[in-house]
Amino acid sequence: MRRPGAAAACGALPRAACSPSAPRAALVLLAGLILLALLAPPASPWAFDSLDWRHLAQPPELTAAHWFGTDRLGRDLFVRTLHGVRLSLLISLLASAIAVGLGVAWGALAGLVGGRTEEVMMRFVDVLYSLPYLFFVIILSALLGRGSVAVLLLAIGAVGWLTTARIVHGQTLQLKRREFIEAARATGLSTAAILARHVVPNLAGTVVVYAALTVPQMILFESFLSFLGLGVQEPYASLGNLINAGAQEMESAPWMLLVPAAFLVLLLACLNLLGDGLRDALDPREH
Repeated sequence: MRRPGAAAACGALPRAACSPSAPRAALVLLAGLILLALLAPPASPWAFDSLDWRHLAQPPELTAAHWFGTDRLGRDLFVRTLHGVRLSLLISLLASAIAVGLGVAWGALAGLVGGRTEEVMMRFVDVLYSLPYLFFVIILSALLGRGSVAVLLLAIGAVGWLTTARIVHGQTLQLKRREFIEAARATGLSTAAILARHVVPNLAGTVVVYAALTVPQMILFESFLSFLGLGVQEPYASLGNLINAGAQEMESAPWMLLVPAAFLVLLLACLNLLGDGLRDALDPREH
C-alpha cells in the first residue's frame, strides 16, 4: 500500500502549497529564520534576560525601542522569541539525533538477528510504548532535576526512537531476504559488519526522510514540556514557556502569546514542508 505523503495530502491544501517549489521556499525561509535566530540576539542592544523597567508590557511598535513589545518584566519579546527558537532547535536536533541513532541501531539489529532476540527486543519497544509519556517525564525530572537539558534530551529522545526502531525493523526484515545479504553471510561476515556495510547504507533514504520528519515532532515535544513547566525554565526562553507565559496574559497583552506562537507555527510549517519534499524526492513510490 502506498504511504501517504505530501502528494496525498494535496487535496486538502491550496495548489500553491503543493507545488514542487514549496519545499525550496520552505528551505530558504527556514535558513533565514535560523540566521535571524543566530545573528539578531547578539546584535541587539537587549539580552534575552535584560530588564527594561521603563517599558513594562509594552505593545509592539516599530518606532519604539522594542519592535515586538516586551513582557511583564520589560524583557524584549523579539530577542526572547529568537532565543527560544535557537534553544528549541538545538534541543530538538540533539534529541532527533539520539532518537534516530538509537532507533536505527535497535531496529536494524533486531531485524537482522531474528529469532528470540528479535522477539525480546521488539516486545521491549512495545512495553515502552505502553508507558504513559508524562509519567516517564515526571520520573526523569524527579531523578535528574526539572529543567535539566539531560531530562529534555532523554524524555524527547525516548519517544522518538521507538517509532524509528519499528520502521527500521520492518525495512530490515525486507532487506535480509535479499541475495546480497545472504552472500555476505556466506562469506562469514559478522552481524556488525553486515549491519555497517549492507543494511544501514540501504536504509539511508528512509532514515534521512524520517529524521527530517522527526525534527518538527521533537520541537513539539520540547514546546509541550516547556509549556507544562517540565522543560526549559526561566529566565531562559523556549517557545513553549514563552507561549505559556503569553497564554496567562492573553486578555491584557495578546502580543506576548501571538509573537512566539507565530514563530512556532512558521518553524513547524517550514520543517514539515521540507520533510515532505525530501520524502517525495527519495521515495519513488510517491511519483
